[in-house]
Amino acid sequence: MLQIGDKLPGFNLMGYDDKLHSHFEFADKYALAVVFTSNTSPVSQAYSQRLIDLFEKYEDDNLAIIGINSNDSDQAPEDSLEGIKRATYHFKLHELHFMYLKDDDQKVAKQFGASANPEVFLFNSKRELVYRGAIDDNWESASGVTQAYLEDAIEEALDGMEIDFPEVPTNGTPIIWKSQLSQ
Repeated sequence: MLQIGDKLPGFNLMGYDDKLHSHFEFADKYALAVVFTSNTSPVSQAYSQRLIDLFEKYEDDNLAIIGINSNDSDQAPEDSLEGIKRATYHFKLHELHFMYLKDDDQKVAKQFGASANPEVFLFNSKRELVYRGAIDDNWESASGVTQAYLEDAIEEALDGMEIDFPEVPTNGTPIIWKSQLSQ
């Protein structure tokens, strides 16, 4: 499980565009948010537009956001690569501008220590983990947010500052893990 200060683990995952994507593609970004998310989590769905808005707000500041779906496709078919492609088509209607990848064997989620959808891991320009946890304090209503944890962490990371609240418990739904029998 990643701790604050740990380096970004390597990954090479298939994207909705049927291409492999690695952590090296984002080496030039000043901040990188890796968001474990899913098509079937109502909490992830509630946050999709907020993530798009964050990306658009900080894109010119050289922020990258990567969505990673680690849910077991056998138990949640909508979280398969094909399900991601269908969801990404829907997201394109909202002008999604960041990569959505499938962690089919769940190794990346385990490497990160991810447990929920959505759960954010924010890395600074040195690719050190500076924030881990929730996007904000109100998944049900964007207008009801009183603590924008991720946005605050992004601003502090882009400014090269230490993060005020580096770890905040996530408010997402549990990742659907493969059963021991299918591994």
